[in-house]
Amino acid sequence: MTDKTENTPSLPPLYLALMPVIFLIIALGTSIILFGDSTIGGPAQIALLMAGMSAGAVGVKYGVNWSQLELATAVGISKALPAIFILLMVGTLVGTWMLSGTVPFLIYWGLQIIAPEIFYVATVIICAVVAVSIGSSWTTAGTVGVALVGIAAAAGMSIEVTAGAIISGAYFGDKLSPLSDTTNLAAAVSETELFEHIRYLLWTTVPAIAIALVFFAIKSYSNAAEIDQAQIVSISTAIEQNFNLSAWLILPVAVTLGLAVLKRPALVALLAGSVAAAIVGIMTQTAMTAAEGTDSAALSAIKQIWLTAANGYTSTTGHAQLDELLSRGGMESMLNTVWLILTAMFFGGMLEKSGCLRVLVQYLLLGVSSGGSLMRRAGLTSLGTNLIASDQYLAIALPAQMFGDKFKEMELKSKNLSRVLEDYGTTTSALVPWNTCGAFMASTLAVGTFAYLPYCIFNLASPIISYVYALFNFKVESIHD
Repeated sequence: MTDKTENTPSLPPLYLALMPVIFLIIALGTSIILFGDSTIGGPAQIALLMAGMSAGAVGVKYGVNWSQLELATAVGISKALPAIFILLMVGTLVGTWMLSGTVPFLIYWGLQIIAPEIFYVATVIICAVVAVSIGSSWTTAGTVGVALVGIAAAAGMSIEVTAGAIISGAYFGDKLSPLSDTTNLAAAVSETELFEHIRYLLWTTVPAIAIALVFFAIKSYSNAAEIDQAQIVSISTAIEQNFNLSAWLILPVAVTLGLAVLKRPALVALLAGSVAAAIVGIMTQTAMTAAEGTDSAALSAIKQIWLTAANGYTSTTGHAQLDELLSRGGMESMLNTVWLILTAMFFGGMLEKSGCLRVLVQYLLLGVSSGGSLMRRAGLTSLGTNLIASDQYLAIALPAQMFGDKFKEMELKSKNLSRVLEDYGTTTSALVPWNTCGAFMASTLAVGTFAYLPYCIFNLASPIISYVYALFNFKVESIHD
């Protein structure tokens, strides 16, 4: 008679549970040494896939059926599909905004009115205001962020520093916006009232953004003297000569951000912004309606829009720097990032279903003796989830499940947990190249994650400030307080 418990999965020992994580760290480290930014060309994707297979092997050894592992990865990938479709639509948005003249218009006027002495600080503030208003760091980066990188490149300023300023401002605004999905998620999973959660976040976000503003103020002032005014004039002239700069070109920005403020789905807002750009482009840019061969003007415009949405915009102004700056976008430009997200979700699904993640969690709770140590442990777990599971939503939801009962047991207010989930989980997601957020920012801003990482001052400062608070038991509130 067959023992019915024979195939019941059991948890692997710690050394085997750690194996996929160690494998991933070694593989990613090797890919970075060999290829530089590991999100380019596939090295990180291969590392994630192979690490996922090693987690699957551990699971099979301890009784997990391979079909169950495959199902777990499918579930993980299905959760990432909304992000993937948003990513593809951002590619379309960038391409159509280039074709229509919207981004060139923003770059042109940005070069005229934003003083180099305050550029990086202005970038932080602009992105923070937009992100607070619409509740999305992704949409902020995909709209005003793209234009700001273009302005920086045209003015001869550092696009790496600019990307860091964009991400710093966008994530500050995202964390404090009641419209933000991550802010609502952190409050919900920790059972904290939303505005109480936001008020408590001020203790770490305000010092972090203050540090960022001081850094970018110094950076702006010190780099202002290096600006090539001749390059600004040259690029501005080339834009004037190749695009009809009409006020109508602001309409796609207004449509996209307006729908975001109204809390319409991101995909809808981005699609509407792309359609608005196509319509405005037809109205204002004569090159779009110029007949080609046997095609009518209308058919020629439709074909340009269609191909740009799919494959991106190719600038042919004859100005080398401007052409390099504007030749971007299209769904095709996001496919490498989609590949990265798929393999990251594959690894996360395998790690969870194999039991490796559960074992790691058990050991993470050992030795917790105070509220401060619990907050540090929860925060570092959130950071680790960003590194391992490659998704900021998991970095918020998973530690909440793991540590929620312990916070109640130690009679700590739930807002302690909700704050550290954001301090570590939300802010660090953009700093990991194989994380969905890091991949998105690198693709959208066209700056490698490791290139902009040192300048994401707000994102770096938030978890450090949170850790120091917990180390000294500062702002660790008991339910009896």
